[in-house]
Amino acid sequence: MVALDFSVLNVALPVLGKDLGLGHSQLQWAVTAFALPSGGFLLLFGRIADLYGRKKLFLTGLVLFGLASLLATLAWDPASFLAGRALQGLGAALIVPTGMSLLTTTFPEGPLRAKALGISGTLLSLGFTVGMVLGGVMTDALGWRSTMGLLAATALIVLALAPRLLPESRTPERPRLDVPGAVTVTGGLLALIYSLSTAAQEGFGGVDVWGTLVAGVALLTAFVVVETRSPAPLVSLPMLRRRTVAWGNIGGLVTFSMMSTVVFVLTLYLQETLGLSSFRTGLVFGVQGVMSAVAGTYASRVIGRIGARRTLALSLLGQGVFTAALLAVGAGAGALLATVAVSLASMCHLGAIISYGVTVTSGVPDEEQGLATGLVTTTQQVGLTIGIPLLGVLATTGGSLFDGVRTVLALDAAILLVVGALIALGLRDGAKSRA
Repeated sequence: MVALDFSVLNVALPVLGKDLGLGHSQLQWAVTAFALPSGGFLLLFGRIADLYGRKKLFLTGLVLFGLASLLATLAWDPASFLAGRALQGLGAALIVPTGMSLLTTTFPEGPLRAKALGISGTLLSLGFTVGMVLGGVMTDALGWRSTMGLLAATALIVLALAPRLLPESRTPERPRLDVPGAVTVTGGLLALIYSLSTAAQEGFGGVDVWGTLVAGVALLTAFVVVETRSPAPLVSLPMLRRRTVAWGNIGGLVTFSMMSTVVFVLTLYLQETLGLSSFRTGLVFGVQGVMSAVAGTYASRVIGRIGARRTLALSLLGQGVFTAALLAVGAGAGALLATVAVSLASMCHLGAIISYGVTVTSGVPDEEQGLATGLVTTTQQVGLTIGIPLLGVLATTGGSLFDGVRTVLALDAAILLVVGALIALGLRDGAKSRA
């Protein structure tokens, strides 16, 4: 459902922007308004779920997500729409870590968990695929509001089934919630994400940008200090010192931020430069999603054969290579090349998603799975948030849109290749002693 949320809206962005009066440089707020609370509150909600019940928090998130989707459907101006998106993000911050924790605590570490995460990744791709295709069809036939209405209906269906299908799950002990840690990390993430998102529109010269950036860094620094002294820390610093956790999350951050940026700029390229309709654009990304789903069925087997760490490094390198191939698209044609290259890049992206989740959660006891999966999902949402403001904005500010898209793709590919190589070195066999 969360993947559906990202993709079904992405295809509708150009139409939505014209209807609500959002310019190209402001469209990224439709994504950022969702990712800001979902990234900022993930760690806190993941820990609360560990202590008080993952199923309860999951169901609460579903209710909030559904109501927020209804608000976005009925939005009458940019403010009401972005408010709905923000509340959707808050609901996702409840749904994602609790759902992931329910999965990792149900399936023991090893082949079963790898298989379960592979199925989860495949469903993620299917949600993305369905969203892209339906987003194009529904936007052309019924308007962009129908895409938000679809999310409300999906939340209602899941809410009807989940109480009977999900077991309750929590840690056997109830340590006190680390309130100072929760306040500093949540405030720090919110400030940091806001500063980067605002910089996408205003540049880095604004006082509010630097003010929130400094505040974010200061709060995250204070969070580290608080966690060293807390008897029940929100994040176990020894966990962060594990090489697999550190490098795994770096890989997850990069794969999500770079792929979300590619999808954003390609949507603009296909519709604004090549003149494709929302429906045809949806078909391009629909092929991408199908190929990702195919990759998801094999990812767990690859991980079982060569290991999660090698799979992560190779997936990032492959994503970088196929992103670089997108530089061959032209201003007058290139839909076929874009379809093939982004599909192959997305297959590698899915391999990175599954392998980084396995890498980070391996060796973590059940009572800390909420913390580990909170890190995994926080990395995911922060990655989805920072990629578009930092790189995607280059496609919509200054010069032609086509030249901007090419600049973004070149930087995107370079980052993936560099980080993939660094992770290959950082997660060599010597890391086994830290695993």
